Amino acid sequence: MSEYAASSDYDPPQPASTGKWNVLSIVAFVISLLGFNIIAVILGFIALNQVGKSGDRGKGFANAAIIIGLVTIIIGIIWGFFTLAAVTASA
Repeated sequence: MSEYAASSDYDPPQPASTGKWNVLSIVAFVISLLGFNIIAVILGFIALNQVGKSGDRGKGFANAAIIIGLVTIIIGIIWGFFTLAAVTASA
């Protein structure tokens, strides 16, 4: 027999976590997709804090809401500057 078959130190892979989902992280993600970006960023940070304290699932949704919200806000600011520059240049 091989030494691997006799070893009892093998732990089979555990199933994925079945903990409850953090609802606020899901809400923040959906709101970020709907375009309410400032609210989504705020809720995303709150949800990320809750997930860290409670151990609930949803850290990815909270991070995604924060990233989508911030990127969209930055793109909106850049678009606003270009629009303002185009309007003032043509006037």
